[in-house]
Amino acid sequence: MNPEETLAWEAQHRPQAAIAAFVAAGSTLLGLLLTTVGQPRTSKYDDRIVTGIDAMGRVAAGRAVPPGQVSAYTVDLGQHPALPIAGAIFYSIGTFALFFALAFLFRATRARKPEMPQLALIMAAIGAVAYGVGRAVTEVARDIGASGFVDAIDKSNSAAREALTPSSALVGQVVWELGSLSLAVGFILIALNAMRVGLLTRFMGVLGIIVGVAITPILPLDQQGIIRIFWLGALGALILGRMPSGVPKAWVTGQAEPWPSQQQQREQREAARAEAAAAENGGSEEAPRRRLSPTARTPAKAPPPTAPTPRRPDAATAGTAHSASKKRKRKRRSP
Repeated sequence: MNPEETLAWEAQHRPQAAIAAFVAAGSTLLGLLLTTVGQPRTSKYDDRIVTGIDAMGRVAAGRAVPPGQVSAYTVDLGQHPALPIAGAIFYSIGTFALFFALAFLFRATRARKPEMPQLALIMAAIGAVAYGVGRAVTEVARDIGASGFVDAIDKSNSAAREALTPSSALVGQVVWELGSLSLAVGFILIALNAMRVGLLTRFMGVLGIIVGVAITPILPLDQQGIIRIFWLGALGALILGRMPSGVPKAWVTGQAEPWPSQQQQREQREAARAEAAAAENGGSEEAPRRRLSPTARTPAKAPPPTAPTPRRPDAATAGTAHSASKKRKRKRRSP
């Protein structure tokens, strides 16, 4: 595709991609809020903790072991499972919408860099589906298990743990983690190449790479998706051309516009300083010249040399010399 065709395709699909980015950010945020509000805090039941020594002492004394912290938490969760289940569903919708925003960015990047591997899009697609489905299955199965624990006869901590980890939840956890790895690879490749061709600023590109790394369970830096929500919102604004700092040049030309390297930036700064210094020095030299009139700038011609005027003898000196010569004559004449 030539740059004109690339820009035409992007203009046609730009609104849908921006909507996908905003939906991904909003659904992820909504799912996070519903899950956080709907789940009880374990610290709420710290007074229900039963240690192993206490349990053994009660059993030895023939007394029943009371429900512990995990049991109380599971009962509370099972009594109000609607909000956590809705949060898991919205979070998954955000993950699915995330793929469409990444797909648009991949398409725009590959139009400017044809050698970009298709693997990035495939990994992002597989990861988004597996991540969203795996997380939803895990959390919904846990909430349903907690709901069934409310009416159970056995209220021990071990029974509560079994209710929170059914087999379906374990399968969903495996799919969730594998999907996070795949999504992270696709996320990193797309963000990195989009930054290299100039579609993303350095800040957006580096932040996208951080988001991809944070998705993985290996480095759980942002498992709740706070940084991802911010990045998706910024991506939607960038796609619509509503960034306060403007859009990168690559979105306008339809071609790759790589960002200058550190060496090139240093050379550009030095050249700019040199030009500013030259302009300042040139201006200071020209200013006095502009203030002078044309006649003042031309030096005046020196007058031609004149011949020296002969000096006339003084009258008194001439008379004295004449009388002295007469006396000398008279002396020579006398015998």
